[in-house]
Amino acid sequence: MSRTTRLIGDTRLEVVVADITTLRVDAIVNAANASLLGGGGVDGAIHRAAGPELKEECRRLGGCETGDARITKGYRLPARHVIHAVGPVWSGGHRGEDDLLASCYRRAIELCRANNLASVAFSAISTGIYRFPADRAAEIAVATTAKALEAAPTIERKGQPRMLGNAGG
Repeated sequence: MSRTTRLIGDTRLEVVVADITTLRVDAIVNAANASLLGGGGVDGAIHRAAGPELKEECRRLGGCETGDARITKGYRLPARHVIHAVGPVWSGGHRGEDDLLASCYRRAIELCRANNLASVAFSAISTGIYRFPADRAAEIAVATTAKALEAAPTIERKGQPRMLGNAGG
């Protein structure tokens, strides 16, 4: 596992290259599809590791729009919750993809705040099969998360605050 750390206010932002399904945090952010019922890549790995209860809870949620997110329990994962963020499919950057991706990160932080979560690990949303350019996605993720953290001071309430990024997605 490799790590790079940066402080943003009182919050520690770490870029971690690891298997997101093994991280012991309050929530992991899944690079989900709109059905929320699992798929390939990180999404499939999270569903497999969490067990069938995750899929059943996701089924009850009825899906999610691109740019939005939903929260579930983590079931068999070390993380207590899964935040399912539906990122955009890359179409050349002319269909609002940047704004939709930024919205995923904002919504995840809002869900952390609403559920009193202190630590969260993000997958690299939309950079896998959805083909969002990784460098561009990373810039959006860091800038949006930093700005959202300024408006979400409660994320630092529990222990040492941390936001984790995961290179998979």
